[in-house]
Amino acid sequence: MIRAGSLNRRVQFLRSNEIMTPFASRPGEPTPFGGRVWASREDMSDAEKAAGDTVFSGVSARFVVRSNAFTREITTKDQLTEGGTTFDIVGIKEIGRREAIEITGVAREEA
Repeated sequence: MIRAGSLNRRVQFLRSNEIMTPFASRPGEPTPFGGRVWASREDMSDAEKAAGDTVFSGVSARFVVRSNAFTREITTKDQLTEGGTTFDIVGIKEIGRREAIEITGVAREEA
């Protein structure tokens, strides 16, 4: 169940548009997809990253959004921005019976 006041962040989803070339298609620059959505954010601990064999420098976070027709269209090909940081979506799971969706994102630090 989503607690009142827990959805305290605004996130924007980004979707890459495919660019067609004579020989194949390739992903284009991600553009905003849909409107901004209320979400909660929980950063993953270093222990969770180690347990998942994640080896990189960056931030991993879980976002929870309300489940609706729009948020159920989100895929791991999309990205999510929050607070000026862009996260690659690496996992999506349903919580309850279409109550909420948990999205796991990874933001890699620039070297």
